[in-house]
Amino acid sequence: MVLVLVIGDMHMPYRKAALPQKFKKLLVPGKIQHILCTGNLCLRETYDYLKNIASDVHIVRGDFDTNTSYPEQKVVTVGQFKIGLIHGHQVVPWGDHDAIATIRRQLDVDVMISGHTHKLEAYEKDGKFYINPGSVTGAYSALERDPVPAFILMDIQSNTLVTYVYSLANDEMEVKKIEFKKSIPEREE
Repeated sequence: MVLVLVIGDMHMPYRKAALPQKFKKLLVPGKIQHILCTGNLCLRETYDYLKNIASDVHIVRGDFDTNTSYPEQKVVTVGQFKIGLIHGHQVVPWGDHDAIATIRRQLDVDVMISGHTHKLEAYEKDGKFYINPGSVTGAYSALERDPVPAFILMDIQSNTLVTYVYSLANDEMEVKKIEFKKSIPEREE
């Protein structure tokens, strides 16, 4: 079992002061092996917090990040899955599924993660899996009137990705489970 935290659009402290307390209780050191972040951390302290949760942290630059060392896009391999990571402000129109699918094909990945819209999404399309973790703080967005704080935890086992979608509406935690199986090409004999 390999646990991967997918998180992003924190906007701390500019749009939200901190992570929801119920999320902080779940996101503790020693349980998660990898973190994939869609950016907009805004402060070095937020990066340090993520590094405290897991030593393997991958971040792409959001439109509010001042750290120019974060790349615009990144491909990470975890187990049998190639995972593409972008912030999402470079997708036109923002959040467009077809435009995101085009980037996924360019990166040649099994799973495509994007953010920016603060809208939580996890879905399968054409044998590939797409994730937008939303905003973990529920930060304001011009694209999403009332963002719900959310993050995603992926459990990767062989060719199966089990996605746990955590959201916090009206201070009530909700967890949904979505399973995605990567198709394995048949071998010719």
